[in-house]
Amino acid sequence: MPEKDPLWFKDAVIYELHVRAFYDSNGDGIGDFNGLIQKLDYLQDLGVNCLWLLPFYQSPLKDDGYDISDYKKILPSYGNMSDFRRFVKAAHSRGMRVLIELVLNHTSDQHEWFKQARESKTSKRRDYYVWSERADRYQEARIIFLDTEKSNWAWDPAAQSHYWHRFFSHQPDLNFENPRVRKDMQEILEFWLKTGVDGFRLDAVPYLFERDGTSCENLPETHAFLKELRAAMDAKYPDRIFLAEANQWPADVRPYFGNGDECHMAFHFPLMPRIFMAIRKEDAAPVLDIVKKMPAIPDNCQWALFLRNHDELTLEMVTQEERDYMVREYAADAKAKLNLGIRRRLAPLMSGGRRAMELLNSLLFSMPGSPVIYYGDELGMGDNIYLGDRNGVRTPMQWSGDRNAGFSAADTAQLFLPVIEDPVYGYQSVNAEAQKRTPTSFFHWTRRLLAIRKQYQAFGRGTMEFLPCTNSKIIAYVRAYEKQVLLIVNNLSRYSQPAEFDLNAYKDYVPVELFGSVRFPTIGELPYFLTLGPHSFYWFRLEPPANG
Repeated sequence: MPEKDPLWFKDAVIYELHVRAFYDSNGDGIGDFNGLIQKLDYLQDLGVNCLWLLPFYQSPLKDDGYDISDYKKILPSYGNMSDFRRFVKAAHSRGMRVLIELVLNHTSDQHEWFKQARESKTSKRRDYYVWSERADRYQEARIIFLDTEKSNWAWDPAAQSHYWHRFFSHQPDLNFENPRVRKDMQEILEFWLKTGVDGFRLDAVPYLFERDGTSCENLPETHAFLKELRAAMDAKYPDRIFLAEANQWPADVRPYFGNGDECHMAFHFPLMPRIFMAIRKEDAAPVLDIVKKMPAIPDNCQWALFLRNHDELTLEMVTQEERDYMVREYAADAKAKLNLGIRRRLAPLMSGGRRAMELLNSLLFSMPGSPVIYYGDELGMGDNIYLGDRNGVRTPMQWSGDRNAGFSAADTAQLFLPVIEDPVYGYQSVNAEAQKRTPTSFFHWTRRLLAIRKQYQAFGRGTMEFLPCTNSKIIAYVRAYEKQVLLIVNNLSRYSQPAEFDLNAYKDYVPVELFGSVRFPTIGELPYFLTLGPHSFYWFRLEPPANG
């Protein structure tokens, strides 16, 4: 069982996966909970200690499960409630915690609530949603899915009225002004807490309330409701957590932590695209600038860091100039662009460059926060940008070089999505079985990185101080927690680079490189000099002098 610790999430290494994409146990072409249970040993061997599952609820699957038609039922093709409970128990027995999705903002238009709401203006469910006779309210609210939606209002012929939706038109927004909606959501939360899950990713959380004359994002009412939800959970389940998906600018993300009484974690959306910008520009400035702009967060809170996930590489939280640059550099094929982002996995974004992938993971795993790995990225899996929407990064996990990548015994035509078969990233060349057999594989390198991170709580809980460096291609920082002091140095350039640091504060300390336990020269009064190879990095433990 996972250790009892109310701050466990600070030391979490989170693995994001889609049940239907992970492993098919019954040969119907769709992954399921029984299949996931069979692969828990693989995840334990990799070294992750927290699993985040994409939606697995009853759904028409028009938006890959984010369009929920019943919050308390599991999609039959994934299994049943008994299977889910067995999965949670099996994960816990291996020391892994489980996060699931709580899609607060909207339902599917196939949900019973919406079906009843459409029937008449006097329906008891009518005010579960946001209706209007006119489609010109809330004009200041941006349209999120620009590629598919022209308005945030949709006409419903049955209801003879417009309804509000921030995402797809088949996902009507719930009306959180209605106390019954808030009460029902609290009941749904408790329903899943009773299954033993360790927390929830709160999907699309900035958009819960609407107000005329505002952007309908980050409203005070949203924060009041989150505090209410958090208090209800803490009262019975004090070791469970909320992880906010709030794709906002730094000043707007900070309130989602409240005073340590709202969300425990929030994704660091402002940082993610700037990491990619920094490596392409070979300049530390994008990362340094955004980190320095980030407000301090409460001691009992944590950032969730990520490079890639199930969505596009979003470019909402960058300037127009930065967005143009990123599209130019990373989306040469127009098919790669989606909404305000780029639908690619990590390996194709780095053109398969092993050193660049390792460097990005050095940043992901050493900066303040808890890292999130997207399934398959530990292998360097590829994508298929010619599949619709974001399906190109949600293809079956590549387990082996066998038929269907070892994911399913079904006929190939039955698979929920086709496996990747291109010459570079196809399952014949990129798969877990081959990489587990190869000591120098990206899987084993990632596994080693996770094992090292686990040894030092400074990564998840420590302070961070950037070290000035005259070479702008170098980004270096010190992570410190209790008696642990770590020095991290990253070379953003594709060429070898020199680096010099003033480490006088650590005079007579000895840097010990963490991967090989190699002792470097003792730090003296002169600037400390290092040479880094292309896209390379050092993780050092600074050992105090024997008499220190």
